[in-house]
Amino acid sequence: MSVRERIGQLRDTINRHNYNYYVLNTPEISDREFDMLLKELEKLETENPEFADPLSPTQRVGSDLTHGFDSVEHIHPMLSLSNTYSIEEVDEWFGRVRAGLGGERFEVTGEMKFDGTSISLIYEHGRLVRAVTRGDGIRGDVVTANVKTIKSIPLQLQGEGWPDFFEIRGEILMPWKEFDRLNKEREFNEEPLFANPRNAAAGTLKTLDTREVSRRGLDAYFYYLLGPELPADNHYDNMMAAKKWGFKVSDIMTRLDSLEGVEAFVRYWDEHRKELPVATDGLVFKVDSLRQQLNLGFTAKSPRWAIAYKFPAERALTRLRFVSFEVGRMGIVTPVANLEPVLLSGTVIRRASLHNEDIVKTLDIHQHDLLYVEKGGEIIPKITGVDENGREPGAEPVRFVSHCPACGTPLVRVEGEAAWQCPNKFGCPPQIVGRIEHFVGRKMMNIDGIGEETSQALFDAGYVKGIADLYDLTEGQLLKLDGFGPRSAEKVLEGLEASKTMPFDRVVYALSIPFVGDTVARKLVKAFPDIDLIMSASAEELAAAKDIGPRIAESIIEYFKNPVNRQTVARLREVGLQMAVAEDVAGDTSNRLEGKAFVISGTFSHHSRDEYKDLIERNGGRNVSSISKKTDYVLAGENMGPAKREKAASLGIPVISEDDFLNMIGTE
Repeated sequence: MSVRERIGQLRDTINRHNYNYYVLNTPEISDREFDMLLKELEKLETENPEFADPLSPTQRVGSDLTHGFDSVEHIHPMLSLSNTYSIEEVDEWFGRVRAGLGGERFEVTGEMKFDGTSISLIYEHGRLVRAVTRGDGIRGDVVTANVKTIKSIPLQLQGEGWPDFFEIRGEILMPWKEFDRLNKEREFNEEPLFANPRNAAAGTLKTLDTREVSRRGLDAYFYYLLGPELPADNHYDNMMAAKKWGFKVSDIMTRLDSLEGVEAFVRYWDEHRKELPVATDGLVFKVDSLRQQLNLGFTAKSPRWAIAYKFPAERALTRLRFVSFEVGRMGIVTPVANLEPVLLSGTVIRRASLHNEDIVKTLDIHQHDLLYVEKGGEIIPKITGVDENGREPGAEPVRFVSHCPACGTPLVRVEGEAAWQCPNKFGCPPQIVGRIEHFVGRKMMNIDGIGEETSQALFDAGYVKGIADLYDLTEGQLLKLDGFGPRSAEKVLEGLEASKTMPFDRVVYALSIPFVGDTVARKLVKAFPDIDLIMSASAEELAAAKDIGPRIAESIIEYFKNPVNRQTVARLREVGLQMAVAEDVAGDTSNRLEGKAFVISGTFSHHSRDEYKDLIERNGGRNVSSISKKTDYVLAGENMGPAKREKAASLGIPVISEDDFLNMIGTE
């Protein structure tokens, strides 16, 4: 077999196994066997670049930069559906369809309304050529590079009978499992949480770093086929054909031939949708016959042959088992309601944060109360009330602990807040482990191979009692940990070495100084470009720095007043971490934008949004999130929202392009 033939064989085999795993959920080989096939293909493609193919399964991992998004017009407008909120309204639609068809018999396809972000894919000769977001329904953004990373989407079709050209529409989704994992990461890194999987999927699809898109575990379901030469004259059979070509088409899709069948479909899925692995917000009903769809036509905004039924927001009642009190890396003690398991919006809820003592008192929670849990709009589980009728006789109110549940130290109230804190910074195990976990995180030192479990294991083994101890780790110590082999140990040691090149602001962020997140760390190192300047600055000098203020200044003073923290910094400096702003970065600052407030909107080609934010700050400006009278400029890329543009115009705020901005700061 020639190299070219082997490459083709491997691609076909890997594509088939991807389909079995991500679409059918019936893997035929182990993960290790799959990885070996992929490694062989990667090696052959590297050694034989003349056989490269942008749709090879090796290209799904993505690269680290996508230069903005082009905008194109849809071949067919992507219209929205009319919404209904009751079975009665669905019945009325059914009656309008019957009347519109003059009493002619018709069938309806019932399907799930997945709660993600709409996508249109174009295939030519069995290969994916373009992926476009819904946009405004007329034009959308080309996101092909990102869509290629979604493993349930076929890059090359399988089977036979597909047209040479067609469009298929569907929904890009973030499964509950991936959503929970991502939000857990973001919470740990002190990043804003995604409100729901829909927002997470939409935000991910417009991310400029395709490697990050690949890492987030998106999925996709497809629900409509368009084209001049479709395999069938009805919607259902077309989608069954698409399933054979490799598309993920929901098994929920069902033909219904009566109003009674439609009503039964609504009643069944109103309950059983909670068992699905992805977010849903309703059902969709479509007239099955394409001829009848054509006869029914469209209103100005939506097709007459389809309608959406929206599920009501979910609320569940479950019993409180107990309230646990958990200690974070800053010593803040958080009450958590541990619940009898209850199914809500596709996930089993067992825990929900009660945030602080004041909320516990406001809700008036007693031991073993029946609590209302909501996920309205599929948000993070929230305790919204108590069913006092279900309260057990003599049940005691839940009382906040007075001592740290981890180390027994008396708690102190954080001044001006509802939070209680354990002051035992260097003797409280969860605080120590939390700081280790924070230090190695992606936005801090980015040390691959150390996560929550490994941080705990390193502490339990006595190898790491503080962040500086990480740099004393040996291969022999790592190999003694469960799950570690030579390669995983080597990976950690390589990550530790690579962390020595991380810029100074990330080192400052990684130190876990209270109130110093990534944004404050950048501001701080701009005003005090080396660690000695920060440690020797007075509270007044720190507070005078832009956007620092007295509260953060006092926190920095308190942090460096402690000899343990100063010793940690000395050890980190000794092993080679960056303790000053690099000269090339330090010289790349100015006051050209001093006092100017910028709103960034749209997508860009020269730099990413984060890079523009950094450029604004390095030149003395500040970033704000929304347009107001105090905004000086709107930096607009492609696809700036019309509402923002209109607001800027009404307030007389200049809207500038990338080139305008780069000229403004003297960058070509």
